[in-house]
Amino acid sequence: MSSYREYKEQALKNPQIKAEYDALQPEFDIIQTLIDARKQLHLTQKELSGITGITQADISRIESGTRNPSLNMIKKIARALNMQVKLEFVPMSEINCAKGKKSIQS
Repeated sequence: MSSYREYKEQALKNPQIKAEYDALQPEFDIIQTLIDARKQLHLTQKELSGITGITQADISRIESGTRNPSLNMIKKIARALNMQVKLEFVPMSEINCAKGKKSIQS
């Protein structure tokens, strides 16, 4: 396999791996949203640390997926980024339909 994308595509054909990957998707979404918001404001992890009072090491761990932040910590980071947290419960049928559309378009 010549690329990570090809490796991932091949690995996700395994139903067990796919199930685990899908189960972690909400965590991946939170991590990516935090990273994108921080970068959009041109803030380093150290700068965000100074604003929030959360250590730079903890921000790094959150962004790398090795630390699961509490809802309060996520709200603190959101406030520092001049944003608010929006939690949404979506019927599984909508998620499954969206995934089906993604795979058709890919």
